[in-house]
Amino acid sequence: MVGLSVICGFAFLFGLIFIKRMRKNLTEESSWDGSSASVESLPLHTYHAVIQQLKQQKHELQSSQLVERKRAKSSENISAAVLSNLSSGVMFFAPNGLIRQANAAAKHILGFASLVGMSAPEIFRQATVATPSTPSRTVTEAVQASLRENAASGRMELEYVTPSGEKRFLELTITAVSSSSGDGLGAACLINDKTEVTLIHQQQQLRGEMSSEMALALRTSLTTISGYAQQLAASRDPDLARQIAADIASEAAQLNHTIGGFLAGPRSEKAAAGA
Repeated sequence: MVGLSVICGFAFLFGLIFIKRMRKNLTEESSWDGSSASVESLPLHTYHAVIQQLKQQKHELQSSQLVERKRAKSSENISAAVLSNLSSGVMFFAPNGLIRQANAAAKHILGFASLVGMSAPEIFRQATVATPSTPSRTVTEAVQASLRENAASGRMELEYVTPSGEKRFLELTITAVSSSSGDGLGAACLINDKTEVTLIHQQQQLRGEMSSEMALALRTSLTTISGYAQQLAASRDPDLARQIAADIASEAAQLNHTIGGFLAGPRSEKAAAGA
């Protein structure tokens, strides 16, 4: 009986210890499951928050890009309107030497319906440089130097013949176009039609030469008439007097014809300008 009692006591004690250990294990497992669930739920919440922020940033970026595109389009329209209303011709050469853009004045001055895609040799093949201000002897060399060196090639005056055969006097200014970082974008060419001014200058020079010739002719005629008058005053022969008078009248008529031709020039020019 005593042995049985001891065995029962050990069994009870062992059962008690076993139950405590099982309760402890169940408590730890329950605690671990709860913390594991909270850990797993935390990344999911963060993921949704990041996705929401990315969507917001994408929307803001799209709105900003839309505003920038509208602004760039507006600036492009303004630039196109300014170029189209300029009386001077403007052309833009791309780095490959071909024209990318040209305004209406450039096409009118050069006599082409379209200039896009053309090169300088094709346009200025019949042009002769009159007074170059740069070492370049042709427009093609000036454009190539501007594209190659990314620098201005200066101003030049040239005699140009349009495809229809019309002769014009042009003034060209070629300069390089660079980006904000300094990279070459191409070359711009400004064209001014100096035909009317050049013709007026040439006419003024011609009028000056004609004035000198006219002064010499007047002086010669007056000297001749003065000599005839002196002969007429000293002569007592009626026949000789009549001959001298006829010579004076002839010289006066020639003088009147010369002066009339000189004065008819400005009148005809004014009439042509008025028409």
